[in-house]
Amino acid sequence: MPHTILVVDDDADIVDMTRLALEKGGYQVIPARSGPEALQVVEGTRPDLILLDINMPEMDGWQVLKALKVDDRTTSIPVAMFSIKTEVRDKLLGLQQGAYDYISKPFSYDELLGRVRRIFETLEQRRVSG
Repeated sequence: MPHTILVVDDDADIVDMTRLALEKGGYQVIPARSGPEALQVVEGTRPDLILLDINMPEMDGWQVLKALKVDDRTTSIPVAMFSIKTEVRDKLLGLQQGAYDYISKPFSYDELLGRVRRIFETLEQRRVSG
């Protein structure tokens, strides 16, 4: 069964391009266009990974990440921040706040698929080694 990835970004083009790349890589994708929509999706579906944009209106990615990490039902879902912010401090902040990875936009499809594959391989290795 393919891994399910929740892609959260307020830019419809980014969501569509990311969805196409991930689906070509064999993943199932659930799109969300806002932070509140992402939290609502997670209530009903437990994705295997969340790709989360930082710059969104209404509720930014940092707020969504915090909400996910303080909820016992969602704290273990890996989150990769997904942003045009490329400053080292932004990347460090994401990792310090519980993000599993930080993918800078723009990205190549190969980079995106490679990073997603690495996340799932690392998670599987941790699960197996206990």
